[in-house]
Amino acid sequence: MAISLAERTAQLEAEQRLLVKADQDIEEGWKRIRDQEDRLRELMAGGHDTRQAERLVNLLKQTLIEWERHRVLIEERVAYLQQEVALG
Repeated sequence: MAISLAERTAQLEAEQRLLVKADQDIEEGWKRIRDQEDRLRELMAGGHDTRQAERLVNLLKQTLIEWERHRVLIEERVAYLQQEVALG
């Protein structure tokens, strides 16, 4: 069963909203990493054990990599849907 142009357009709009949300989440993720790195430097300067803080920074970075990969998938889906909608 073929999907109507209206349904494709609705899917495209939904994916575009997801792309905007992904961009916002990624930017917030970078801010969290910067904040955590600031805290890590403060701990180091104070002579504290930083192993847990370092692990958290690494975990945040790995999470952000996954978010960026997911964003690429959304972007690819948007491009596909744009082509489908353009073809009518």
